Order: sequence, then C-alpha cells, then structure tokens
Amino acid sequence: MARLKTGIDSAFWDLNVASPQCHDGWAKSVPGDPFPVEASVASKVLRPQQFSFLRNELPFPIVAPFLSPTSPKDLGSFGLQALLLKLSSSRWKLIVGVKNEISKAKAEDFDPSTVKDVAKHFVDKALFSLGLTFQYAFSPSTSVLFGIEGHGEKAKLRRKVMLPHHDLTLEAAWPQLFLDHKGKYWDVPESLSVDLSSLLSESGIRWRVGLHKNGGNPQQVNATDGKPPLSLLPGLSLKSAVSYEKIYYFWRDKGTVEQGNEDVVPYDVRLNEPHSAVFGVAGGTFTLNGSSFSSSNSTEDLGVSTSRGFQFFGDVFGSVGYSFQRGKFTKKYGDLTRVDARLDISSASASAKKILNGSRADVGEQLPASPRLNLIFQQQVAGPLVFRADTRIAGLAVEDLICSLSYSLKSFESGKVVAWYSPKRKEGMVELRMYEF
Repeated sequence: MARLKTGIDSAFWDLNVASPQCHDGWAKSVPGDPFPVEASVASKVLRPQQFSFLRNELPFPIVAPFLSPTSPKDLGSFGLQALLLKLSSSRWKLIVGVKNEISKAKAEDFDPSTVKDVAKHFVDKALFSLGLTFQYAFSPSTSVLFGIEGHGEKAKLRRKVMLPHHDLTLEAAWPQLFLDHKGKYWDVPESLSVDLSSLLSESGIRWRVGLHKNGGNPQQVNATDGKPPLSLLPGLSLKSAVSYEKIYYFWRDKGTVEQGNEDVVPYDVRLNEPHSAVFGVAGGTFTLNGSSFSSSNSTEDLGVSTSRGFQFFGDVFGSVGYSFQRGKFTKKYGDLTRVDARLDISSASASAKKILNGSRADVGEQLPASPRLNLIFQQQVAGPLVFRADTRIAGLAVEDLICSLSYSLKSFESGKVVAWYSPKRKEGMVELRMYEF
C-alpha cells in the first residue's frame, strides 16, 4: 500500500522530504501542512551511502545530477554528485555570464583579456558548495551522524547532528531547512527534536511522542513574499500521536517464487502481488505548545491567535484509499500496472472550522486544512524500468505533481535508482531507494 505511516509522521518535524537544496538530499516538511505526496518522501538511505553502495555494486561510476531553484526566481542550479567528487552547483547564470563576455568581444577584437574575463565566471565561489558527512556506528542498528555543508552564495554553514532511522531519533540542526505545501523553502535558525516511536505492529496501532524546539525567526530561502508558517515560529512543543490502520483485500495473488527460476523472480518484491484492496488510517494528535504560536496547524489563513503561553490542542487526522495492481513485475513487458488513490484529511478540526465559518479559497489556493486527493500511477516501460506519476489534488486544481523513472535492481529484492522531477518546485534529483514503496 501507499505509505499509511505518512499521516502520523507528518504531525512531527521529523518527516524528511527529498530535496536537492542540501547535500544530504532532504529537507523537513512543515508540520500541520497537508501530507506530502508519496514520491517526495526522502529515501531512507543516506546520500553518501547511496553513492558508496552503487559504486560497489554497479560496473560503472555513478554521477547523479540534480536540479534546483535558487533565490532569484529566474535562475536555477544544476549539479553533479559522486563519491569523493562534488561539482555543484553549476548555474544557469554561469552559462549566461560566459555567453555575455564572449559576445562582447568580436572576433577581430579578441585578446587574452577576454579569456581572463570568461575564466572569472568559473572561479566564482557562488558556483560551488562543499559538504562533509561523518557517521559512527555504535551497533549494527544504532549510529550517530554529523553533517556540515557550505554553499558559496551563502555566508552561513548548515550543520546537523542526528541519531537516524531508529525508534528513538535525536536531531539538532542549525539552520534546519523546511518545505511547505506551496513549494517554498524556509530556514529555521535552530531546530532541536527528540522523538520516540513504536515499532511495527501487526495490530495496526502506531504511536509516537516527541519534544521539539525552534529558535530564531524563519527566513524564506527561494522567495521574498509571504509569512512563515506558524508551526515554524520560535517555541517549545510537546507532541504525541496515535493511529490505527487497516487493509481489506477484495482479492490478492501472493503466488510463490520458484527457486532457481530467474523467469519468475520479480524485479521488486514489493511490487509482486496483484491485488485489489481498500485501506484506511485514523489517528489523533495531542500538542502542548509553549511558544509564540498557539496552533499545531501551520496556516495563518485560519485566523489563529498568536498569544504566548502554554496551551493544549487535540486534533484528528485520517486517510482512506483504494489500491489496484495488475501483473507480478516478472516479465520484460506489460507485467505491471498499478493505481493508488488516497483521500487525506490532515486536520479534522481545521476542516470543520472552515465549513462552519464558510471560508472559501480560490481554485489552486486551498487551505492546508482542506482534504487532498492523492493519485499514484505506475506503469512498467520495459524490464526493470518503471514510469511513475504522483499527483496531489486540492479542490479542482493539481497542487503538486512528481514524475519519475525508476530502474529496479533485481539482485537486491527491493532496490531501485529513481530519477524524479517536480514541475511545481522546478527541481529534481537521482537517488537510491531500498525496500520502499
């Protein structure tokens, strides 16, 4: 199924979304915003580990490109990442600058000074960035990670310390990068979090508790308009969430894999079960805020007061959906077609308040509390190559769209190299995903 766990994770600061803005390949989703589309949830494999893994397992070197917007809206960044080599971020302004310098010098007037002027564009520090990641493993399941990166066009370094991918997660970042549902990035000067989550349960019940602290005023990264989401303002927040999920299959073909028969071995074991099913998740969040904002919902459109002091809030979220898959993804052609549809309500109280107050929003400018319809379509192109489109619809408008091509690594049961692009954010990247939907 599509990630039912996305709902409970979205209530916290710790849900990572894929982003080429940072060297480690992810930013944080703004808590209280609509649930991110499934394709935007960041890979669980750390960025340096992705390149190390692929270099060891594939017979050719991996150089992963990424594309991202910069502060001026008319510019963009293109970069290449590889193990022990990072050529980022070559900008469109580099190409424009070189072109202008050459065009200024006519062929008959060309002299060495023109070459010097052109060379200046290649040594401009704004065109380069540097990242360093250090990870130490205390045990096979527990490690601590420290990361630092600097971008030539920015004066400040970005630092992170975390205990990743565990039932107990510790993280500190200064500054921390957040992405809201409008595709805008925000830098929070200081962000600290401690989260404890339940392990996977066959009963369908999940829970999570977390303590989070933000410090400093959020700054917009790639735009200059708009107010920061309320949930990013300075303050201390204690959060807890519990959810229950259930899946009902109308029909399901588990099948069996014949040992030694390569013709029936799936390219991805997580896409090997034809089925038709409905699924749902319902949960609640409980928040104690001691900050300059008084709502766990991130939008300023709901007219929430901003009085200081400790306040308690409760809310309900839920999702319901349908999933259909044809084919077992074992043949070279026509053996995988899959559709997932999911309706999300990230805040029942805010949705009810909107209805009672008769609030209306223009098409394409739906409030974060409004229900969202998420559609996922996957189609095998040839062999291990799959096209995928993730769409989030608010009202009658497409709010987000991510298109991707994935190449499944058959020898790893459920591993794939994914190249995705988001027209809304005007960014994309290549990453490795292991045992992920």
